[in-house]
Amino acid sequence: MASIFTKIIQREIPAHIVAEDDQFLAFLDINPLVKGHCLVVPKQEVDYIFDLDDQTLAALHIFSKKVAKAIEKTVPCLRIGTAVVGLEVPHAHLHLVPLNNMDDINFSRPKLNPTLQELTGLAQAIKENI
Repeated sequence: MASIFTKIIQREIPAHIVAEDDQFLAFLDINPLVKGHCLVVPKQEVDYIFDLDDQTLAALHIFSKKVAKAIEKTVPCLRIGTAVVGLEVPHAHLHLVPLNNMDDINFSRPKLNPTLQELTGLAQAIKENI
């Protein structure tokens, strides 16, 4: 059965996509830790990030760097933190989280619930900064 991320990649489920190439897709987390929290996924459905081949793993990080730089230009923050948790969705992915303090990347904190309009505007702003 396809993961929710595969369904987003195949456009079966809508998402606020901020970047895409032939191998990867980046989109806003719909329940972010902080404004600008994005997920970056390989289009190839692989459950565990360290099961990706070396070339794909390296390329995932290079693609994520472009997205992180665009988030930094869009959302005021000190830097972009990255996290690989991988327990909630069986599809390799990186979290890109704008950071102003260590608590911003605390996954046990309550998530934000932005409106559709807020997500749409933010996604467009990040795209424009790529």
